[in-house]
Amino acid sequence: MVYGLGIDTGGTYTDAVVMDIETGEVLVSHKSPTTHEDLTIGIRGSIEGLSDEILAKVGVVSLSSTLATNSVVEGKGCRVGLVAIGHEFNSKYQADEETVIKGRHDLLGRETEPLDVNAADKFLRSIRGKVDGVAISGYLGVRNSEHELKVRKMAYEILGVRTVCGHELSSTLGFDDRTTTCIMNARLIPLIDELIVAVKHVMKERNILAPLMMVKGDGSMMGESEASIRPVETILSGPASSLIGAGKLTGIEDAIVVDIGGTTTDIGILRGGRPDIVEYGAILGGMRTHVKAADISTVGLGGDSHIVVLGSGVRISTVRCVPLCFAARKWPDITDALRKVSTMSPMFRGEFDEDARNFQETDFFVRLKDNKNNIELSAEEKMLIKFLNNGPRTLGQASRVLKVHPLLFKVNDLENMGLVQRIGLTPTDILCADGKYNEFDPEPAKLAIKHFSRAYGVSEEKLISMVKKMLTEKIVTEIVGKVLDSEVGSRDMGAAGRHLLKTAVSLEQRRDYSCSIKLSKPIIGIGAPAGAYLPEVSKRLGTDFVLPKYSDVGNAVGAVTGGIIEREEILIKPNVENAVGDVPCTVFARFGRFIKDSISEGIEFARTRGTEYVREMALKDGAEDVVVTDDVRISKIRAKNMPSEFAVIDVTVTVTAAGKPKMFQV
Repeated sequence: MVYGLGIDTGGTYTDAVVMDIETGEVLVSHKSPTTHEDLTIGIRGSIEGLSDEILAKVGVVSLSSTLATNSVVEGKGCRVGLVAIGHEFNSKYQADEETVIKGRHDLLGRETEPLDVNAADKFLRSIRGKVDGVAISGYLGVRNSEHELKVRKMAYEILGVRTVCGHELSSTLGFDDRTTTCIMNARLIPLIDELIVAVKHVMKERNILAPLMMVKGDGSMMGESEASIRPVETILSGPASSLIGAGKLTGIEDAIVVDIGGTTTDIGILRGGRPDIVEYGAILGGMRTHVKAADISTVGLGGDSHIVVLGSGVRISTVRCVPLCFAARKWPDITDALRKVSTMSPMFRGEFDEDARNFQETDFFVRLKDNKNNIELSAEEKMLIKFLNNGPRTLGQASRVLKVHPLLFKVNDLENMGLVQRIGLTPTDILCADGKYNEFDPEPAKLAIKHFSRAYGVSEEKLISMVKKMLTEKIVTEIVGKVLDSEVGSRDMGAAGRHLLKTAVSLEQRRDYSCSIKLSKPIIGIGAPAGAYLPEVSKRLGTDFVLPKYSDVGNAVGAVTGGIIEREEILIKPNVENAVGDVPCTVFARFGRFIKDSISEGIEFARTRGTEYVREMALKDGAEDVVVTDDVRISKIRAKNMPSEFAVIDVTVTVTAAGKPKMFQV
């Protein structure tokens, strides 16, 4: 009998489950707060309640995480330099240091402009000490990676930091999206490395000798060594695991799965027991990537979302902060400070579009970790960090003691660097104050709510009701948006469509009509807050709500029930355009560019070499019993000069290796 240990490290909690791999039975589960200052503590806490007897039977450990997803959504991660070759990079997801240098290839991978080696050398030397990683992306680099590889060698020799090339992550055209993916990957490497090291450390402490796997964004697994090279593939691994876990726990194969976590709410669709997959690339934080992942809509809304009360109204922001009720248990001084604040009228300041720049009297900040990377800080930032050595403080307290205007502390920058953490009013506090969540003392939450209820001249109960209504309507809107996107490929509804949606979501009676939306699938809830919010959500969407046992650790269940899948898409292009017959061709793959004498030879080469490549990748991931399949798709058009004949445009050979994780024999 061999057990599997699934661990999910989320933005708020780290969950662990032990399952019987053969029967799928959940034997035991445990959860612990995620400790961002030292992930080891939270991971250790998650398996603290698991006996040595059970852990001794663990044959594989599988890890899923929302850390990569949250890092992208929150704009966090290490400092990255970008070398874009042959084209300007246009995306809202930017590197910390960027340059564009000359160098190009055409669609057949032939060099049309030489690489500007001197420009690359000058830029790389100029960013010494300013970056922790380098992303290198060439225009049409997927057709010939020669320029990217040259710059990577230079970056390693000059900077000695981890480097990532665009062609290693994707073989798909689309320079901006591929470059975005490349920057994300470089930015995530230290984060995932830290996570893997933390898990391995705890495994050693508990004498767990099993191999460590990580869940990818499509719900399949990869080995720890590959995860440290391609961490961007772990984006949406937590949500993908929640989809698989939801299906496993309920036995339902077709459903809308809504996972309400601490930082994000993730919405996906199960069809035939498997998640929908975005073949072109997942969208995260409004940005298209080249990561093949479960088709999941991720919105910055969760139990730890910062509730901002401004002169213009109440806002649920995308900023993650520690709930007041949770933090006060560790730092009782927070409750004492809130008692004073509760009698004060809110002082509304200038409002910022960027949520992280808005702060209020009930916001506290706590120091997370030392500035190990020696990031350059202003005098005011250094003063604040030193002031926080004695525990959480408000910016008001810091301003009065240090004689510095609160905005000069630039706390949002310190948050992005992971040096400080915000504590404030959250949906978790709302549930705590409302009596729906009894794990913590509700007094800190009630004091903050009392403070803000004064601003609107409404009762505390009314303010709680307002926030809950906002949350419910936001989740309903996101579910409808996800369903529409899956059905028609767009959420664009126009003014009339948006009005209809708002009417249906709010259940408002208009002057001449009312309307509603009914889902044809049940909603499965995953995550601790699911039971509090999703019954009303399901009611508004006219469908059933299912809350499975172990829903609060559904991600960890999904983490340990997947398989290992490696896939490579190989493109074959004729060397002569619009030519009829078995003409010479070029084969493009992540493992290289090859010239072949005929298309048929190219196809055979792609199948043979592709099989070797994906099998090797699967074995690196720790798979056994590997089965390889391939699919050949040939695109043709009528030849210009020979209407009765067809010319090959291109051939796509998709080779897939599938296996199960190799178990440690206990």
